[in-house]
Amino acid sequence: MANMHAGTRPRTNAARICTIAGFVFAGLALFLFPLLFGLVAVGLGVAGAVQGDKPLGWYAAGAGVAAILLNMILAAALM
Repeated sequence: MANMHAGTRPRTNAARICTIAGFVFAGLALFLFPLLFGLVAVGLGVAGAVQGDKPLGWYAAGAGVAAILLNMILAAALM
């Protein structure tokens, strides 16, 4: 505990579960309902980051946004 910064929280299992679920929903957002699953991925990624899984939680949130944008670009290209 001596190596922890004053503003950081210890990582919990709930934080890691939220982060992993965020990545799963980001993957689903590429193929199914991009806005719905992408927003769920962003929410779960932020929740994971706030609970203590800092770098991966923010990456999951970013993956959700990227999945939404990539799906919209691919849909526009195929139309």
